Amino acid sequence: MASPVLPSRMRFGEFEADLASGELRKDGLSGKILLQEQPLAILRALVARPGEMVSREELVQLLWNGNTNVDFDPSLNKAVNRLRESLGDSAEAPRYIETLSRRGYRFIAKVELPQMPNGGRSSPRAWQKVMAWSVASAACVLAAVLVFNKIRGHPELPAITPVPFTDYPGVEFCPTFSPDGSQIAFEWGGGPESESKGFDLYVKVIGGENLLRLTRHPSERICPAWSPDGKHIAFNRISGADTGLYVVPALGGQERKLRSIHARHSSSAGISWSPDGKSIAFVDFLPPKDNFRINLLSLETLESKQISHPAECINGYFPAFSHSGEQLAYICLLNPLDKDYSIYTVPSSGGPPTLVTRFGTGWGWPFGIVWTGDDKRLVLSRSRFGFDNELDEITLADGSLRKLSFGQDAFSLAISAKGDKLTFVAGSLYHIDIWRKDLEHPEAPAVKLISSTRGQDVPQYSPDGKHIVFTSDRGGAWEIWMSDADGTHLVKLSDVRSSGAVYARWSPDSQEIAFDSRHSGHAEVYIVDISERMPRRVVTNLPNMSIPSWSHDGKWLYFQSTAAHTDVERIFRCPATGGDAVGLSAKPGSYAWESYDGETLYFANLGEKLSVHMVSPQPGGTESLLEGMPALHDSSLWTVVPRGIYFVPADAPKSVRYFDFATKQVHQIFEVNKGFQDSLSVSPDGRWILYTQADPDSANIMLVENFR
Repeated sequence: MASPVLPSRMRFGEFEADLASGELRKDGLSGKILLQEQPLAILRALVARPGEMVSREELVQLLWNGNTNVDFDPSLNKAVNRLRESLGDSAEAPRYIETLSRRGYRFIAKVELPQMPNGGRSSPRAWQKVMAWSVASAACVLAAVLVFNKIRGHPELPAITPVPFTDYPGVEFCPTFSPDGSQIAFEWGGGPESESKGFDLYVKVIGGENLLRLTRHPSERICPAWSPDGKHIAFNRISGADTGLYVVPALGGQERKLRSIHARHSSSAGISWSPDGKSIAFVDFLPPKDNFRINLLSLETLESKQISHPAECINGYFPAFSHSGEQLAYICLLNPLDKDYSIYTVPSSGGPPTLVTRFGTGWGWPFGIVWTGDDKRLVLSRSRFGFDNELDEITLADGSLRKLSFGQDAFSLAISAKGDKLTFVAGSLYHIDIWRKDLEHPEAPAVKLISSTRGQDVPQYSPDGKHIVFTSDRGGAWEIWMSDADGTHLVKLSDVRSSGAVYARWSPDSQEIAFDSRHSGHAEVYIVDISERMPRRVVTNLPNMSIPSWSHDGKWLYFQSTAAHTDVERIFRCPATGGDAVGLSAKPGSYAWESYDGETLYFANLGEKLSVHMVSPQPGGTESLLEGMPALHDSSLWTVVPRGIYFVPADAPKSVRYFDFATKQVHQIFEVNKGFQDSLSVSPDGRWILYTQADPDSANIMLVENFR
């Protein structure tokens, strides 16, 4: 099915639609709704034939163009559901999109066509004739192409077989090619035993085995970019007070710091050196909105300037110069809860950004982009759902995405200056286990309580102390699991409708669990009874909701959301049975915990310094900083107990400390030899604390030669 030429703007129901940009505006609201690529394509197809059925087969052909690697039925259902969510529509009582069971869909709202130049409106009958003619013509062309291909046969592209470039123990990451394509620089921790200390920068010749170590300052991240003349390697070091941009001779020598930056994690570590050698693109965390932004550092003046970002771009990541040096591409986060992203390009000389495409990642992340040698395409590393990473090729002319036949579990990637070699990281970066520490005897060694060859994360004790709930992909997909308090007798609680599940929290009676699921393609909250094991979705008036927690009377759910399609995540509450939600926090917030007396709601403020704020659980309360409480290392690494807070501090990321509400004093509890992963939980009797740590698996750098 080919999409006919549609008027750019039209109205239906409460909405005014711009089908060129994918923007919807709803009556009475100043904000705009941004449709992703597939929901937008479906909307275009439906409004082109209002009142008529568009078959599922037509939509499948439109969205995937014959790609047989797609599970069509659930994927199409998911795309239609996302469109319905954006329109506030439902399959049960449709106002816009009617489902014709197992056959297709029909747009049932009246479509108002654009004004004609003389002030009148175009004729619906005439417009539909044009649409019908366009579709019929496209169908004829498609049929001819199919017949021709059947006769001629499809030309087979040569098979691409990546080969290992490194096979060292532990994790190698952030590869970059030398200008002549003969060497690759990358970060490596030196193996599992030393990796907990951090990563250093290494260089290896393609086809050789000798390894040159360039730095001796183990860091959380150290992502490099080679200078165009091949003499130096710049790198972005993330390492506490030493975080910044550095440069070191490619043959080894003294490193030199170019400037300090405020990067905090791996997604802000990627850098790109311009082909003319004059500037380096990097990511910095900047006021006034405390967003990640792409900046250019002049190597002549060491002054930096921010490039142009679109208004809807919350955070910018992974800058990449084109081979010609004329364009700079980067990834934008559009919606943090639904993990909606876009790719933009800007002229290197300055100018407005141009949208290339939009894509989603479930609750995972993208891991970088590179330009192909002809600068006509991009290769993207992203997850489709969680940690199921793949490589996609994006055509700049139309923004279409095509999954590459190789690149399963592919993360950080790079391409040579000639575009004939591609490298990426493949494998499992780490797996996560749940550990238990005795708070009465902190000197005693911790016990690995729940472990497997897959991941398990975000544990929480039940209020009665009998069970632990956690998330794990031990069954393939990330699901909610429950065990006894000693880690035995595991039971899965989520199902196929609510997989992709994380951040589970117990109800006060220990009988129900609220959790965050991304199965539908955006953030939703489900509740499951531990006896019935049949999750039900919490329905509210907001487009997304995630990271839930309960009030101590069991009547309310607290959660974070981006209301009215803004870019600010705030804390809301709604009835635990579902219903309209109301905002509680004014500042960006996450991970809400109610005090044990029910009088205060604590949450992590998502500013540059992750401070703990407090607000009334009732709407309209005053918000304030929790005085005396140190900044957090991560918004998830804290938990509220009756008399204080256990937390991991920003200045000591391998320590657990305790903040006393009454005295405002902070006490050291214990330290670990590796960093924490996600979430803390203390047993109801105060005896035990659960935490998670990531053990590195094996992720090696792969090399593709003769890349087209």
